[in-house]
Amino acid sequence: MESEVPRERRIVVGVDGSAQSREALRWAVEQARATSGVVEAVTAWEYPQTYGWRVPVVAGELARAAGHALADSVAEVVGANRPVEIRERVQCGNAAQVILEAAQEAELLVVGNRGHGGFTGALLGSVSRHCVQHAPCPVVIVRHAHNETAGRGC
Repeated sequence: MESEVPRERRIVVGVDGSAQSREALRWAVEQARATSGVVEAVTAWEYPQTYGWRVPVVAGELARAAGHALADSVAEVVGANRPVEIRERVQCGNAAQVILEAAQEAELLVVGNRGHGGFTGALLGSVSRHCVQHAPCPVVIVRHAHNETAGRGC
């Protein structure tokens, strides 16, 4: 009889530095704690879009800036004493595609309902929507608490 190696309980979470993504990271860390899982916090960066002229940008600078933003988000959410293993992943590419690639073989994908872009009244941002439609695993969408009272004068 072959002994089966237990599969790692990996939770992938998209982090772009927004309040929604920090809330998603917080939820993912709590879920990992409850299920003895590992969190893979993923952020993506792309070259700036320019039309008709060049911007002297060094890829290393963009990757470093994205890495610092991710590390800052993780530090803000969990502090120095991490309750679970958190792996930080920074990758060049379209955010939705990078997150979906990371979610291969994951137990769960967690994203905020909206990131930095988009319309403030939208229920889902474009990255969240794309992840829900194409994810290779179950997806949890986490809403930021301040969204609940936005526009209601509370």
